[in-house]
Amino acid sequence: MRPKITLALLLGGLGLSAGAQCPIKDEIIQGVPSESDAAANRPGQSDDHKPQAHKLKHKHRRHNNIDGLTGATAHADTLSRDRDEECIHHPSRAEEATDSYRQFRLGGYGESVAAFKDYGINRFYGGANGSAREHRATISIPRFVLALDYKFSTRWKLGAEIEFESGGTGQAVELENTENGEYETEIEKGGEVVIEQFYIDRLIHPAFNLRAGHMVVPVGLTNAHHEPHLFFGTVRPEGETTILPSTWHETGLAAYGTFGRGLTTFNYQAMVVAGLNANGFDRNTWIASGKQGYFEEDNFNSPAYVARLDWTGVPGLRVGASVYYCHDTSTNSDKPSSYGDMGRASLRIFSADAQYADRFVTARANIITGHLGNSRALSSYNGRQSSKSPYSRLTPVAERGVSYGGEVGLNLRGITGRKAMPEILPFVRYEYYNAQDKVLSPNLADDRLRTSMWIMGLNYRVGNGVVIKADYTTRSIGRGRYNSEGEFALGVAFTGWFFRH
Repeated sequence: MRPKITLALLLGGLGLSAGAQCPIKDEIIQGVPSESDAAANRPGQSDDHKPQAHKLKHKHRRHNNIDGLTGATAHADTLSRDRDEECIHHPSRAEEATDSYRQFRLGGYGESVAAFKDYGINRFYGGANGSAREHRATISIPRFVLALDYKFSTRWKLGAEIEFESGGTGQAVELENTENGEYETEIEKGGEVVIEQFYIDRLIHPAFNLRAGHMVVPVGLTNAHHEPHLFFGTVRPEGETTILPSTWHETGLAAYGTFGRGLTTFNYQAMVVAGLNANGFDRNTWIASGKQGYFEEDNFNSPAYVARLDWTGVPGLRVGASVYYCHDTSTNSDKPSSYGDMGRASLRIFSADAQYADRFVTARANIITGHLGNSRALSSYNGRQSSKSPYSRLTPVAERGVSYGGEVGLNLRGITGRKAMPEILPFVRYEYYNAQDKVLSPNLADDRLRTSMWIMGLNYRVGNGVVIKADYTTRSIGRGRYNSEGEFALGVAFTGWFFRH
């Protein structure tokens, strides 16, 4: 298929480098410059996004990278002090060794986006052509995040992030057990305030550390590396954030660390967290809306097991893979009787991603797919959910969803070698995604979910963690059977540490 050939060329031609969770912190671990620092100092990267109108209603949340205790060279120590503000969280890093802060630090990141679109708000309105031809514009603040780290001692550390999404306080949903499990929903304001991370770390050894609490689930490139500087577009990559929760964060226990040296250096994460809830699976977002969090407590009847491995043996290159497994998502439903004797609905998700960055070029690529067991029966049950529940009843739910994409950006200042030149990166990105890549008979897949898209634009890195973005997106829907969708967008984002002690 043409999209798969396109992705293969992107992956091969770009050197297939895994999306670094936070290049600045990663280079501290290895004691070598990463991405942009290979040649010159410059502001770094960070991110989070909510689906636009063409996408189906689906909340996205933010994620964090892991912290590792390991040695660092003098060069890396200096680099940490100069560039630490670029990434709020630090996937596999030597924070204690570099002493980038003594006891406490406070930072954050945020985004603002304006978009001008030539398509209507509903691709599924019932017409034969998909989205109606309309001209409209939107402006939003997808998120503002506050992050903090606090060291209780050299071995115990607190990490936390609070996200203010779309400037609101969200909605409250209650399950009234005294009324036979009736749903009660109160809408107060669009948006939400959510704890994205809240955990305690026990630092033991560079190769083995423990984390307990609420943390990011590192499945997919965007969840593992989601701050605004870690993707070129004005919003997060659309395919990943359609079929997976984003930023995906859950409560549980994790082990993480760094092992090996030189060409055989690896970072890993392994965790047990609350599993997804099959009540939220639907036609348009596959399993993405199955993230728990509507109620005060999450069901832990069938926990999820997550593992991620990143190879970082070559400076500037990262290749990673992750896997997610939940034995039975149906047992995490709001009510024990939701699925009766339907049988097990297991879920497996697989992802692979890569990033390469130096003074001349930054390239990223990723692929996500998975398998949902018993999807035919689950579709039947979900179509009969209460209209008062907070879940979509759109079915069928696919057995398999898929998303893949790749992007490459050129650093004009690095290419020309002129330090006085502004740091401008023209880029191009290709994505394909389909929330109904495989649907079991007698159900039929909806071709309007088959989306192929190109994004072209510029990033202007102003400095001190600020980036201005502009891009144009064009989508082909259902292999061109439906109206295409185009939009021009402008955005500004920042990431940095405001205070450290």
